Amino acid sequence: MDNQRNLLLAVVLCGLLIFGWDAAMQYLYPQPDVPVAEARADTEVPATPTATASAPAGTLDADPAAPAQPVDLDSAVASADRVAIDGPRVSGTINPVGARLDDLSLKDHSATVEEDSGPVRILAPQGTQAQQFAEFGFLVDGRRATASDTVWQVEGGPLGQGSPVTLRHTTEGGQELSIRLTVDENYMITAEQTVANPGEAAAVVQPFATVNRTSANASLSTWIAHAGPIGTFEDSVDYGLDYDDLEEDGTYSGEGRTDWIGFTDTYWLAALVPQADASAKSEFRSLGNDLFRADVIYDPVTLAPGASETRTTRFFAGAKESTTLDAYQDAGVSQFGLAISWGWFRWFEKPMLWLLRQLNGLVGNFGLAIILLTVLVRGAMFPIAQKQFASMAAMKAIQPKMKAVQERYKDDRQKQQQEIMALYKKEGVNPLAGCLPLLLQIPIFFALYKVLLLAVDMRHEPFLYISDLSGIDPANLANALALIGIDVPGWLMIVFGIGVLAVLLGVTMWMTFRLNPTAMDPMQQQIFNIMPWILMFVMANFAAGLLLYWVTSNILTLAQQSYLYSKHPQLKAAAEKQKEDEARAKAREDKAKG
Repeated sequence: MDNQRNLLLAVVLCGLLIFGWDAAMQYLYPQPDVPVAEARADTEVPATPTATASAPAGTLDADPAAPAQPVDLDSAVASADRVAIDGPRVSGTINPVGARLDDLSLKDHSATVEEDSGPVRILAPQGTQAQQFAEFGFLVDGRRATASDTVWQVEGGPLGQGSPVTLRHTTEGGQELSIRLTVDENYMITAEQTVANPGEAAAVVQPFATVNRTSANASLSTWIAHAGPIGTFEDSVDYGLDYDDLEEDGTYSGEGRTDWIGFTDTYWLAALVPQADASAKSEFRSLGNDLFRADVIYDPVTLAPGASETRTTRFFAGAKESTTLDAYQDAGVSQFGLAISWGWFRWFEKPMLWLLRQLNGLVGNFGLAIILLTVLVRGAMFPIAQKQFASMAAMKAIQPKMKAVQERYKDDRQKQQQEIMALYKKEGVNPLAGCLPLLLQIPIFFALYKVLLLAVDMRHEPFLYISDLSGIDPANLANALALIGIDVPGWLMIVFGIGVLAVLLGVTMWMTFRLNPTAMDPMQQQIFNIMPWILMFVMANFAAGLLLYWVTSNILTLAQQSYLYSKHPQLKAAAEKQKEDEARAKAREDKAKG
């Protein structure tokens, strides 16, 4: 009974270790608390002194010019007044009405696995079904000087690397506003916002930038992959807010200096990076109807007649490629690489992604790269497996002595355990040696799971009949039923999501268990008999690349066990004898029942 209890406890603990590590670390070592601000759309921010005078701060409320009705995407981006964007990795248009970046697609990432699906659209105009856009503007004397219906004059274009575009507008008070836009070789657009005061009276000015989006098409935020509002404040990334929280609280402000702020999906990010040496207020805001906004409002500056002021804000709108994000981080954007929520295992996950990239560069396919990774892992652990089998052989050799000790002290459990431990020490046997390969594989398995889930590198990567290694195995029962017009509801996918790889996982795991010669009581044997088939259903809806790794690992384990059995014939003999004993016991049981 103790052995049965210990086995069940070990299974539960392994499951908690695999799936609960990241959640436990977030609980035990949470991110710094960020206070949730009360909704304050109608309040004012305390004045910030400048070199010329104390200037009252303005507020940025919801845009009164927002459309009340849904907007058609094709019609919205078809205006002849728009300015083309043609960067090395992005394309789209600038809307001179409102000074908005609201039409942007990623040249290197397709929307679906279909060849004619077109590029991923990351920005869309206000009022469209998937709206997400950035807006740049100014407050003058505490009020909006520009709105979504402000028409800006355009100089230059199209916007490309080395080809800037400048938007200009003159306010009713005579202030001259300009926004100079540039784009780099990746996904970063820089906006230099300048205000000049040619009049005879001083003016209080505040450049601002916002990212607006809807949550209707947002990625699902989970304990293992954050999606939603995100930012870095005082060098600490805040993953603690989701859209529901923001809708309930109204506004949410980061504590301290804002390094960057925006919204993230699983693979995409839209974020503002304020000027590092300029003071600014930032916050997330719920606008109602599943609409949300991230604001950056620079502190007010009093401009004397004839003076001007410039603030530079960068806007990242692109794929969360770890190498690209890390490069921006190295260039000074604090913790930008952690826009990907790697969690506490990132010290292991990022090297694994690097290794997969190298292997992919070698063989030209991520599926083959995963197989090669599995071979490398099993090869690295082969010496440990040899020790494991040697330990199993030693354990088998001392089985008669162990049974004698158990029989001698069957009425004294404590003394029995002491004598067994003394026997292990005398014979030089480590009963835990067989667990070491499994324990070493747990962080590898978990790291690969997160890499497949989070790394955009793995998105839409094919292998044989699999069109996307980061998605589920397409050769499953649900897809087969869909071919004859039967749609399987999502809650039944745990049954009908069974695919080829899941079946191979169950079969190969069952075969590895059958080769294990360790003696087990009938209850333990039953658990090990059904475990592969339970895992087959549990793992069916995991990423195909993860199942490919596990199936390959099981196949290599079978080959490895066959080889090591040849080096330890006593284990093979023990395994055969165990099967014979089980068959005889079953025959006696059947005879007794009959």
